[in-house]
Formats: sequence, C-alpha cells, structure tokens
Amino acid sequence: MPPTSLAEGDRVALLVAPSAAYLEAVLSLLARGVVPIPLDPRLTEPERRRILEPLAPSLVVTDDDTLATLATGDRGTPRARPMHCTSGTTGTPKGVWSGLLDDADAAALVAEERDLWGFCDRDVNLVLSPLYHSAPLRFAMGTVLAGGRVVLPGTFDPAATTAAIVAERPTSMFCVPTHLQRLFTHWDDVGVPDLSSFRLVAHAGAPCPTEVKRRLVELFPDGSTWEFYGSTEGQFTACRSEEWLARPGTVGRARPGRTLAVDDDGTIWCAVPPHARFEYFGAPGKTAAAWRHRDGRDWFTVGDHGRLDHDGYLYLDGRREDLLISGGVNVYPLEVEQVLGEHPGVVDVAVYGVDDPDWGQRVCAAVVGTANAAELDAWARARLAPPKRPKTYRYLDELPRTLTGKVRRDELG
Repeated sequence: MPPTSLAEGDRVALLVAPSAAYLEAVLSLLARGVVPIPLDPRLTEPERRRILEPLAPSLVVTDDDTLATLATGDRGTPRARPMHCTSGTTGTPKGVWSGLLDDADAAALVAEERDLWGFCDRDVNLVLSPLYHSAPLRFAMGTVLAGGRVVLPGTFDPAATTAAIVAERPTSMFCVPTHLQRLFTHWDDVGVPDLSSFRLVAHAGAPCPTEVKRRLVELFPDGSTWEFYGSTEGQFTACRSEEWLARPGTVGRARPGRTLAVDDDGTIWCAVPPHARFEYFGAPGKTAAAWRHRDGRDWFTVGDHGRLDHDGYLYLDGRREDLLISGGVNVYPLEVEQVLGEHPGVVDVAVYGVDDPDWGQRVCAAVVGTANAAELDAWARARLAPPKRPKTYRYLDELPRTLTGKVRRDELG
C-alpha cells in the first residue's frame, strides 16, 4: 500500500534504524490516526513474519526513503499510542493496541505525560535507547510535542553520550541501569562532565543496583532523578530518588490518575483512566485475563507480584513468569537479587532456576563482582530464608541482557 493511501486505524510496521525522520514519522502517523508498530530492524525474516502476521500491517517500512514519505512534519495531538509488542523473551510477542482515541482522551494522554514529567519548549531530550522501545519513544515524543528538541547520538556508547552531554546540554534523558553503570565506569576514567543542565533523569526497565542508584543521586542535580515502574502495556508508578533513599527498594506510589491494589497472592493491579486502556491485538483471551472491573473502575495486571506499604509505596517481588518453586516454596528471583545486590562485592546479579531431582528447581545466582561464593553464602544466610538462598554461584564478566536492560534468564539456566 502506498503511504498516501493509509487511513485511520491502519497499522504501519517500522523496521528501520532510529533517526530524527523516524520520530517525525511516528508523530505524523499518530496525528493522522495511523498506528506505527516500532520494531527492531535487526529482526530476522522469520522473526518478522512471526510477529507481523497476526498484526496485519498495511505497510511495512524497511528503508529510509519510504520512511521519509511518512515524516510529513504534522505534530498534531496523537490519536493513539504506538503499538509496541510485549518483549517476548519466550513465545510470540503480542501487540499492545489502544485503538483510536477520541479528542478528549487524546488530549488527556499528552497532558498526563506533560504534567508528570514537566515537558516544555526549553527541553533537550538525550536519547540513549533505540526509539523502537516504548519508554525512550514516549520521552522523545513528549519533548517534541511540548516544543522541545531531541538529540540522537546513535547506538549507545559512553564516550559519545558524554560528548553529547557536553555539547548539547540536555535537560532530560531516559536510561536503563546498564547505561548508568557504563557511564559511571567511563567517567571514572575521564572525569564526570558538567551535569547541571539536567532537570530529569528517569530510569526503568530493570532493577537498579543499590550503589548505582546512590551514585546517580550523588552526581546529578538534586531532585532530578526518578525511577518508574511500568511495562509495554502501561505505567504504574513514579518515584523520586529521594523517596527511594527513604524507602530503599520501593518503585514509588501510583502515578496521578491511577490506583494500585495487590491481591492476597501478591498480584499487582492498576486502575487506569480511559486513555490508558489497551488490549492484546487479536488475542481476546489474553486481554480478558489482563483486565477486571471492580469498584466501578477498570484494572489491569501484567502478572507482576509485590506489596504495598501503609503509605501506598509499592515494592516488587518479581514476575509470576520468573517464579521458582524450590522444595515446594515460591521463590521470586528479584527478592533474592535485591538482597545479594546489597553486598559491596556484587556489581550485578541475576537469580534463576535449574531443574533439580531433589528440590524441583535449584536456586542459582549469576554474579558480576569480586565477592566469592563463601562470602555470598554467608550474606544470604543472614538475610534470606533457606529456600531462597542460592545453592550455586556462577561468575560472569557481564549478564546477558536485552537492549532494554532486562536479564535474559533463558540464557543462564
């Protein structure tokens, strides 16, 4: 289908490298009510077919010339959310579909992001992650829609990012903990650049090691650093780092306009406004399992587990899909990782399970750092119940992660 023939509700798959034209194309499509499907251009042909066949896009863009025809410069209010696909480290990713929004909901979607993150025409957003991921695209779109500008230094490199900070004086950036770790290591060698231009540094995507978090707060301007908890499907919380310092481990309280609840089994639910509703495209059963109607409101879950304190701060225990059952006891890797990650000799850690004839699953830990197994075993014994203590420690130079910072547990077992 020629780009000029696209109609409201059509879907366009974008399989090209992120660029300024890419961002303009996304904004132009959404202003017309056409929904972009941002995807990693490095996907193999079989992967592309597997993901796109159920999504039935009207156009698949694989070259910059076609992309340029979509970048019309129209920055009107987006009529939908981009259709991102769930990360799918196992199984086939599903498209998260918001449908077309009416004028009121479209305006509310933009206003919610602007009010929370303070986007304005003076903003300069430094993009560290590929724009085909939901969070960096959301921050870049919010910046441009408020009249600010976006800096795209290309594939993440600590030196290039540092040079961009010096030259462009950015006011905001979204990052994952891996970005921070690599930047801090680079700055140990070359010195810390002037960071005073930043008013917002937000991180998410993976648990942030305690020492990395503390250094983030130490280096960047007071009040500028945030963590948020969300997913491809929707956003749950936002948390200033100062709140985290007072309540280590929290991912914050519900974002404005949302309400959190936790079931007896620990499943986290979030009530959202109409513009934040979604479905899994072409998967009504999966959609139905994600939603419930209670107290006159619509609530969704992505299967994460956690707990709320008496002030409404949320603490994550992990994802149901990551759950290990060792000796009949439920073990959430995230809980164990948070404990081990507090050891001064641990730089990074991932907990996973392997089949075990006696325990069903044996709790194992992959560690980056200098702490030896005996030290970690003693640390765990003082802080974790016996079923949660790793029985095997494996040492790596770095953990296998996706581009958004999530640990590839499937590569550890």
